[in-house]
Amino acid sequence: VYEKGAELIRMLKLLIGETAFADGMDIYFRRHDGEAVTIEDFYACFETAAGRELSAFRRWYAQAGTPRVDAAKAFDPATGRLELTLTQTTPETPGQADKQPVPIPLRTALLDDAGTVLEERLIVLETGSETIAFEGLETAPMVSLNRGFSAPVIINWGGGEETGLAMAALENDPFNKWDLIQSHTAKAILDIAARPGEAADQSGIDAVAQAVIGAAASDPAYAALLMRAPTVGELFLRQAPADPVALDAARNRWRKALMGHDGLAALCDDTLSAASPTPFSPGAEQAGIRALRSAMIAGLGSLGHTALDRLGTLYGAASNMTEQMACLRSLIEAGGPDHPHVADFRAQWSDNPLIVDKWFGALSVLAASAADVETLTEHSDFDLGNPNRVRAVVGAFAMQNLAAFHAPDGSGHRLLATFAKQVDGRNPALAARLLTAFEQWRALEPDAKRSAETVLAELAEAELSKNSMDIIVRSRD
Repeated sequence: VYEKGAELIRMLKLLIGETAFADGMDIYFRRHDGEAVTIEDFYACFETAAGRELSAFRRWYAQAGTPRVDAAKAFDPATGRLELTLTQTTPETPGQADKQPVPIPLRTALLDDAGTVLEERLIVLETGSETIAFEGLETAPMVSLNRGFSAPVIINWGGGEETGLAMAALENDPFNKWDLIQSHTAKAILDIAARPGEAADQSGIDAVAQAVIGAAASDPAYAALLMRAPTVGELFLRQAPADPVALDAARNRWRKALMGHDGLAALCDDTLSAASPTPFSPGAEQAGIRALRSAMIAGLGSLGHTALDRLGTLYGAASNMTEQMACLRSLIEAGGPDHPHVADFRAQWSDNPLIVDKWFGALSVLAASAADVETLTEHSDFDLGNPNRVRAVVGAFAMQNLAAFHAPDGSGHRLLATFAKQVDGRNPALAARLLTAFEQWRALEPDAKRSAETVLAELAEAELSKNSMDIIVRSRD
């Protein structure tokens, strides 16, 4: 809810302009400071400032679902005219079968084959379908649409050329470049999951590596984002039926292949050979450097035992919590929970409960099985009466370690059910939150789906709180 609200206010500012937006905020505080107000009251202030009516924009609040914009282009070389046709649809949701068009502001640019911007324009799609014309073009351009994520929508190109690696190489909008690379990486990982015996797509590996290398010096925080592979949770939404175990294995193969790229490996060597900046500063410059170093340390974890010596050295030299935590996670991934530095971290921070929570969380998220998580719950520092500790162990396992949680043998589902029942009497709200991990069970592969369905049926017969029963009933409906 909060993320959507933030996106809508950002779109409003783009639609009416910075000056009118600032004036609208001033009017809002003059009229309503100290009062309880409605969305209608809020938008009336911007209508006054901008001198325009915004009822269509308020449909964003009234309608559920993420709009999809289908894009198609047609270029006439004889006239130099490009026609861009945009069509918006929003899928049906419970209680809302008939969706109305919403205003969708799309920052748009035309790029030539060298990546030079030929023209930039803000297109506002206000009806179901519109065709926008661009004139005076010598050759067919590439179209960069929704630059800067100007609208929280899904863009679908029918032709596909605006979604390929060639476009990723040309794209000079940071969000669009990242989105193109993420989409290609997700597809490549899904392909590995479907055909485990095949090698990772080298063209995609090269594209990611080159993008990271190109961004590392000027914007290390952005380079870190480019290195990040989609999570199993994100990949889960792209596969039907979803097999988290296969997705996790495929994702790890992709990460290992990326770290084997010669150019990226050299960049990692250079970056991690230098010390992390000191003295520590929370500012953006140092934060960006730490983010890239952490992304590279995370990549080393995918290499397994061959990276343990280097990770141990980096762990010992870590001068800040960001880097020490990155090393801890990679040491667990590469060397398992019994690696000496894992115990060392726990001993070093034993008097800081929040950091101990992070330690528990790292072990739970990277656990190979539900049995490993059960062992964690037997640790002397695990406390069923401590909500943060329960979230760090059981919650992190169910929400983030999808491969182990949705294991085909049902062990993960049974573990969560056991602890949800134990927690329910103490903290019904926490128990209900844990049980939301079952909400996507229908999308699972047959064995895991059968397990989840069985466990949910058993939970429905248990004497649980209203909070928990609401989640169980909703999940089973």
